[in-house]
Amino acid sequence: MSHAQKYLAQANRHIAELKVQIVRQRVIVKDALDTGHRSEMAESLLDALEGSLRIFEKHRELILSLLLRQPSE
Repeated sequence: MSHAQKYLAQANRHIAELKVQIVRQRVIVKDALDTGHRSEMAESLLDALEGSLRIFEKHRELILSLLLRQPSE
């Protein structure tokens, strides 16, 4: 497995983990809103997680473009 393939696998793991965390955080935000509690901190964390997801997805795109440029073995 090439370095790029290892980085791709790692990026895919991070993306999958972030998606799980985002789903959990959305539940926390909804619960806070539904029960009348303050949600600023929960919403801020959700925004940060979603931003991280976008960054990892861009990173994965870079890795994929590098893999496409590599000559096949």
